[in-house]
Amino acid sequence: MTRFTSVALLRDREFAALAGTAFARSQAYSTILIALALYADLFGTSGFVEGLFGATFAFVQLLIVLPLGRNVDTGNAKRYLLVGFLINVGVFVAFVFASGPAHVILIRMVQGLGASILWITGSTIVGEISPDDQQGRWLGSYNQFASISSLAGDLIGGFLLYAYGFTATYAVLSAITLGAFVLVFAFLRDNPGGRKDPEEAGGAETFRSLLGLPMLRALVGFRFFFSFGKMAVILFLPIYARTSFGISAFAIGWIMAGGKLTKALTQGFVGNLTDSYGQRHYFVAAGAILYGIGTAAIPLAAYAAGRIDPVAVTFHGDTQRLGGAFFALFGAYSLLGVADSIRLPASMSLFVDEGERYDSVASAMSLRSLSWKFGQVTGPILVGTTMDAVSTEAGFYLAAGFIVVATSAFVVTAQRAHAKRVVTEDPTPGD
Repeated sequence: MTRFTSVALLRDREFAALAGTAFARSQAYSTILIALALYADLFGTSGFVEGLFGATFAFVQLLIVLPLGRNVDTGNAKRYLLVGFLINVGVFVAFVFASGPAHVILIRMVQGLGASILWITGSTIVGEISPDDQQGRWLGSYNQFASISSLAGDLIGGFLLYAYGFTATYAVLSAITLGAFVLVFAFLRDNPGGRKDPEEAGGAETFRSLLGLPMLRALVGFRFFFSFGKMAVILFLPIYARTSFGISAFAIGWIMAGGKLTKALTQGFVGNLTDSYGQRHYFVAAGAILYGIGTAAIPLAAYAAGRIDPVAVTFHGDTQRLGGAFFALFGAYSLLGVADSIRLPASMSLFVDEGERYDSVASAMSLRSLSWKFGQVTGPILVGTTMDAVSTEAGFYLAAGFIVVATSAFVVTAQRAHAKRVVTEDPTPGD
């Protein structure tokens, strides 16, 4: 029955409103990733410029995550969610008028602001209002709805981009975002965060205290290096499919949906496993190892292209011819979805647990996001430059290398942190 626990949580009106937040945010994010592949093909961009599509998005987030975490800890988190929705609607309107790479880069900066507000604030509120013994369930289910939304963005967004173009697609995204705005406004309690005194929350001392926790330091270091690889994959896989193999936006959506489907089906279940078995750092490491394997499998698309007979698929009178590259990319991305379903609920639960030790969950989540942003800013540029200088496939192998290094270091540091915490919290007699 564990597969139905996420749906059962929708009976809680506040969780339903937050699930709507995750749905709107993730659908927009995944749809625009496909749109970026179309922009790259349309404008004939280099790997470096394509890297900027991702880097500028993350750079803005890097600037705001810490002050945002402090304000969510001390202020009215509901208001931040509502503002984030409105920013995203403005982004969709601006994309309609994009006519060159520079426009796309500037709009992505604004999108980074809106996405960061929705992500940090929504995740923090879920962690704050969930029952103490069900954090894994709530956070896993919250991410499960985000994954379902990403899947919808891949399939529906990819189809809309393919069949109707940019304007109609952005109109649909705007309508969904405004619907989520209404849900949060109507059902989420006022001031769901704001538990901590402004004199104590989110300042330099709070962050120093949080970073004094060995497990949190291990998680921050892991995410710093892991993000170099993962964000390059997320940005460049759809661009690779479009520019190297001419795969349509609709079929790119199917590729992306493979990973989102496996993540959506398994993440709530894995969240329950983390609650039952503990030892969450092992879940993080196992998921990261699998993600590295999936990343290294992406270049197999170049080998599979032309070696597998294309399959014709007809949908609403339109025929798509899917060749070896499509199936190789679909398989690799599906494997990445399984990897994320193992890693994400455990990682988020660990950050919430560590943040609660100083009553600063949002600040811990800000550190979680901040540790990701450095790699998210530099990773796509480094990998994109490698693709320009060597080959596209070499860029993906470089991304896999970052993931291997991150996971190896985390296994060592997290195990030491866990052992130290066990000794501290459960000393043997006489200690």
